[in-house]
Amino acid sequence: MSAQRSWAATYEALARPGTTATTRLRRRLLHLSTALYFHPYWASPRPTARRAELTALVRTEREQTRSAA
Repeated sequence: MSAQRSWAATYEALARPGTTATTRLRRRLLHLSTALYFHPYWASPRPTARRAELTALVRTEREQTRSAA
């Protein structure tokens, strides 16, 4: 789950207007995407539903963290 959290944070940083160091962020995003895609957990028969569930879980967690701050 930490890789998905890092992926979401990196994606948001890259999407912000006026972001600098975009090459570094794009490389990090690519590295994290690869790590997530090839993780043994996703070798199961239905990986797409699990990926969607993980993404939704992290998104909900980030929204709750923002509203608490």
